[in-house]
Amino acid sequence: MKWVTREHANVERVACPWLIKRFIDKEAIFDFVPNNTNPETITDGIPFDMKGVELGHHNGRCSFESFLLKYKLDNDPALVLMGSIIHGADIPIDIDITRESAGLRAIAFGFHYLGITDHEKIELQIPMYDALYAWCQRKVGDYT
Repeated sequence: MKWVTREHANVERVACPWLIKRFIDKEAIFDFVPNNTNPETITDGIPFDMKGVELGHHNGRCSFESFLLKYKLDNDPALVLMGSIIHGADIPIDIDITRESAGLRAIAFGFHYLGITDHEKIELQIPMYDALYAWCQRKVGDYT
């Protein structure tokens, strides 16, 4: 399946592809469109982290948290903790939601500042999100 989001990925537009690849669609491909793209014009993929889409920011949730809810992944305490970290990293007003959020934001924006493509960001950061998930599993006591 093709998944579509805005270009110039930072926190969530890399974290969500990690979540998609690991838990929802192992064969996922990602397309990055200009920021001003109207998501209603996307006919060949599932839009996410775009204004007004189901898999976006709603009711105080960030897009990652919306994925957890829609795909019933919110029963995994490690993913819920990870969602809180990502929420704080993605939404500057909530940066203090977890101690880890500021560090994740710094790393995500550091990748952005390297000037690499959005696909390269995903490729390079997948191991980082795997490591964060492993850390969250230990933090909540779920070592599976």
